[in-house]
Amino acid sequence: MGQRTTIEWTDATWNPVTGCTKVSAGCANCYAHALAHVRLKDVYTRQLPVVVSAKNRQDPFAVRIWPKRLSQPERWKSSRMIFVNSMSDLFHKDVPVDHVRSIFEVMLRVDRHTYQVLTKRPARALRFWRNNRDLFHRGPIPPHIWLGTSVESQDVHYRVEQLRDVPATIRFLSCEPLLDSMRLNLSGIHWVIVGGESGIGFRPMRHEWVREIRDQALSKGVPFFFKQWGGRTPKAGGRVLDGRTWDEFPANSRVVPI
Repeated sequence: MGQRTTIEWTDATWNPVTGCTKVSAGCANCYAHALAHVRLKDVYTRQLPVVVSAKNRQDPFAVRIWPKRLSQPERWKSSRMIFVNSMSDLFHKDVPVDHVRSIFEVMLRVDRHTYQVLTKRPARALRFWRNNRDLFHRGPIPPHIWLGTSVESQDVHYRVEQLRDVPATIRFLSCEPLLDSMRLNLSGIHWVIVGGESGIGFRPMRHEWVREIRDQALSKGVPFFFKQWGGRTPKAGGRVLDGRTWDEFPANSRVVPI
């Protein structure tokens, strides 16, 4: 964990927090939940959860913090695009604010990397910024820390509105797994990712849903990244849309993905 990753839109993952709670339809077949209960169960259950109870001790996907992992980005000498907490949500209610602050302190200090923070709880991200503005010299979140939210259907479009309230230099959307047609308000959004679901019980994604979002993004000049069609495995359906791959990143990306 924490080294190279097969996620197409990033270089590496960094998990100073693990565990989460399912909050919407997009969470139903969560890959992180599945990994925690199979491959990583023994590792995770050796660490005490933040909220200690008999149930959480046995649940490998209960929220846990890993302070020893905070120094990981400092040990990576070459610049990387880093997905922060691929196995959790930084703004989950059980993550102690002091730990969130420590993570931001690392990101601000080790600024040779670009950090991608993806959350289903952008309202909590805004609250964190308001209560910790000293970290950012009372300005916006700087351009090497991208803040994004997951939006799988129109039912959770309110997350886009909440994200727009956060004064981040770069805001992005992850429409994965995309579960329905969507009309997006892309004002103040700088990047859009779309992807289909993978794994046992995956829910198929329609071509027209992807084209709708691509065309909305292009019409607003917002870079568009198409991750995958999905299927039984992540690579099963490929990632070609209308004869090409779509690997567009924000113009002021600090790191060129490898």
